[in-house]
This record gives sequence, structure tokens and C-alpha cells, in this order.
Amino acid sequence: MTLLKIDNKLIDVNQSLIAYDKLWCPKSLVTFIKRAWKVVEPGQEYIHNWHIDFIAAHLEAITRGLMVNDEKAYNRLLINIPPGGMKSLLVGVFWPAWEWGPRRMPSMRYVCASHSMDLATRDSTKMRRLVQSEWYQSRWGDIVTLTGDQNAKTKFENTRTGFRQAVAAGSITGARGDRVIIDDPLSVEDANSEAVRASRAEWFEQAVPTRLNNPDRSAIVVIMQRLHEEDTSGIILEKQADEYDHIMIPMEYDPDRAAPTMLGWEDPREDRGEPYFEDRFPRHVIARDKKIMGSYAISGQYQQTPTPDDGGIIKRDWWQLWGNANVFPAFDYIMASVDTAYTEKTENDYSAMTVWGIFTEDPVAEATRAGMPFSIERTYKQPHPRVMLIYAWQERLEFSKLVEKINQTAQRFPISRILIENKAAGIPVAAELRRLYANKSYGIQLDDPGSIDKVSRLYSIQHLFEEKLVYAPDKEWADEVIQQCIRFPKAKHDDLVDTVSMAMRYLRKTGFIQRAEEVQEEFNLERQHSGAAPPPLYGI
Repeated sequence: MTLLKIDNKLIDVNQSLIAYDKLWCPKSLVTFIKRAWKVVEPGQEYIHNWHIDFIAAHLEAITRGLMVNDEKAYNRLLINIPPGGMKSLLVGVFWPAWEWGPRRMPSMRYVCASHSMDLATRDSTKMRRLVQSEWYQSRWGDIVTLTGDQNAKTKFENTRTGFRQAVAAGSITGARGDRVIIDDPLSVEDANSEAVRASRAEWFEQAVPTRLNNPDRSAIVVIMQRLHEEDTSGIILEKQADEYDHIMIPMEYDPDRAAPTMLGWEDPREDRGEPYFEDRFPRHVIARDKKIMGSYAISGQYQQTPTPDDGGIIKRDWWQLWGNANVFPAFDYIMASVDTAYTEKTENDYSAMTVWGIFTEDPVAEATRAGMPFSIERTYKQPHPRVMLIYAWQERLEFSKLVEKINQTAQRFPISRILIENKAAGIPVAAELRRLYANKSYGIQLDDPGSIDKVSRLYSIQHLFEEKLVYAPDKEWADEVIQQCIRFPKAKHDDLVDTVSMAMRYLRKTGFIQRAEEVQEEFNLERQHSGAAPPPLYGI
């Protein structure tokens, strides 16, 4: 007992603190966090920041049973926030402990999932230590007491039938709760695997909703960093955006993406690039991390967008805009590439086709286009072949319509060759085109990429874009191709990207596209061997 004399009265400090906590912690989750911090993280200083108030306010709305438009419960919340901002402790440890004790809701049941069982168990253990601590029990022990027969790291239960169960994302069978908390359902490695993403998406869409005690009132809270357009956040934002409130907190403020939540809360920052938690992540730390992590990691984990603004493997600025979208140059060669997936089901991939033209721009035209003065020295520069995207489409088509669509596209342009990937879906399409349209001017060629994966294929022709040899008109269909390329490999679809890499690899391999130094070297060799007499070795 610690006594303090105030106004000639002896005050029991411990009892006063207990009384304070029992009075004020039920009113505010943030107050509870500040008071309980030393129990959960005794070796770390608590540093408060506005984002904690922001997130806590939305969790409190779920606790209080807020109704949206007087029609439905406020019980779906998506939070995108960088790592290191106390997100797991806030949502998976403090919030459930606050509801059980201070809010007197000990019968609440929590199912808490993470991409690995180790992480799920870590936060479960922290909450169990908190509710069993002397600090917590001296304040809310009359409400929360853990049972002896169900008190493990992965699942513990109290005497009022409430429990917290930790599960690995993807495995929720048998568990059912009033709150399903999903914390980082995908690791960085998981997000790069199409199979894992698909499996986790199926789990989230089909299994998670069935694990609620009350389908109408029970809550689902997802908190994570963005890793891919098809991660769990991507699924929510595409298919369930009307159901979920969305908190999006990038490391550096982006006013173009800032939006108020359903509760009217807004990011309080004003200056573009301002850190969200400067006491923990000052500007020099962010600058250091940018050099180490790379553009994809910074974009997804820090800025909460799966693809860097300027693009990934292929940068946005590397595409050259053709000024007059209605007048193309004279093409020396026109070809097309096709990625096939014949089905009309919306869950399957698209079929896609891009058409490309090779043109040669002379030095005068090139200088004029670039706004550069033309000098006599430039006459020794060899005209350089370029490639232009002429047309593109992406659709879900059944077999016969796909074959017809390819032929119709080929009839619009004097295409010499159509490349089709040599895979299960492509082989019968190529055979049917040859059978039905053998008299057409274009040839059909199956392209075999071998064992090279899609990412490596795009990297292999990256330099063609970087050297600004690839043009596109200002058309909506062209922008669709560009957008898919700059988002790859984090984009939801990559069918147009496959046609781009297939076409560029073919044009590079056949010599239709050459790097500038290769063209110039050939030109110099031709000049050296033009037949003119060599200069004399000695002056006369």
C-alpha cells in the first residue's frame, strides 16, 4: 500500500489509480491503451500518435453497436496501414481486452487470424498475459477470469463463455465468433504466389462469413498492408466496398487518395509527403528505407498501393505518346500477339490481343518530334526502327467467338504474322484459325516461351521501353495496356502484358527492333566498307 497525504488526508494511491481506471477506461479505448501499455510492453515507451485515435474511434463504433443510416450495423472495417504502427496490438490485443473488462462484454468471442500461426499465437499470448495480469485483475477481475480447462496460448476462455482463438489464415473451420479479426492474411511471399492468393481469396469470401455468431451483427475487421491488387484488401475494395468502411493511412501523405471514412474521420495531414508517425518514422528513416526496400515494397507496404505510381518493371514514362492518334506512320511490318483463354465465365482469365507496327523514323523527323534543332552532324545518325501499339482488346470469349474475333482484328490491319502462345488453350485456337482462314494473308505461329516465367519475360524486353522505342496512341484501349503493364506483376490481370512481352521478344529475336548502338554500329560498318578507296598511309 502506498499512502499519500493530501489536505491532511491519507490517500491510498493504488486504490485511487484503480478507481481512476475503472472510471475512465470504459469511456475510451485510447485511455485503456495508455494505461495498459506498461503491462503489455514494459520495456518500450508508449508514443501516442493521431492514427491510434483514428483507428480506435472506428473500433469503438463497432463496440457500441453503431447503426449506419439506421439500417445496418457498423461491423465491417478494412484498415490499410504501414507496419510498425502498433496495428496488431491495437486491434488484436487491446481492443478485445477492453471489450471484455472495461466495457463489461466478457461473453464476446474472438477468432483472430494471421498469415502464420506463429504471429496469431504471439498476439493471443499477449492478450492472455494482459487479462491475467495483476493490473487488469485488480480492476476487472470480477468480470474476467480465465477458466483452467481452456487456457492455452492459441485459445483461452473466461468464466462468462467468452474466448479468444488464434488461427492461421486459410484455416478457420470449427471456429465461430462475434468478432473475426484478420491481421495480415498474406505475407510478402504469399502475395507473390497466384495459388496462395487464390486459396486465401476463397477462404475469405466463402469461409469467413460463415464463422460469425450473428451474421447481421457480428463484426469482421481486416487490418493489413497492401501487397497485391488481388490481396484481401483488393477483394474487399472491388467486391464489398459498400459493406466495408475503409481506413487508408499511407506512410507519406497523398492528398489525391485521401478520403473520409463512413464516420467522417479524415487524415489530418495537409502537406504532401508528410509522415504519418514522425516520432517513430522521421523523414530520414523513410528516405533510408526507400533505398533498401525497393519501389514495390515502398508502394505497397508504406503507401498502401500495390504498384508504384510510376510503374513497376515497365515505367509509365517509358511509353512514348504518339501525338496524332488518328494518323499513324507508314509501317514496314505489322504483327499481332494473342493470349488465349476461351471461356465466358467471369472468374476466369481474359483472352487478349495486341497489334504492333514497325516504323522507321529518319533523323529529321525524330529531331522535329523531340523539338530539337536539326544539325548537319545528325545526318550521320542511322534511322532507327521503332514499334507502335496499333490496337488491343481484352475479352472473355468462348472458343468459336475467340477465333472469329482474332480473324476480324486481323482483317482490319495488314497483319503479316499472328503469334499465339504454345499452351493448352492456344494450340487448338491456332489450328482452328489455320483451318478456317488458310487463304488469308497472315500466318499463324505458335510461340513457345520455354521455362521462362512471366516476370523474367517482361524483364528481358524492359530495355526496349527504357530506351523509349515503344509508342502508343492516346486511346482508351492503349491506356488499358499501359496500365496493366505498369502494374505487373502486382495487377489482378496480366493477359495484355503476356501479349506485350510475347510480341517484343519476337520482334527483338527476329531483328525488327534493335538497340540504338546496334543500329549505329551496323551503319558505321557499312560506311567503312562502302567501296571507296582507303586513305593513303603516308602523305604525298
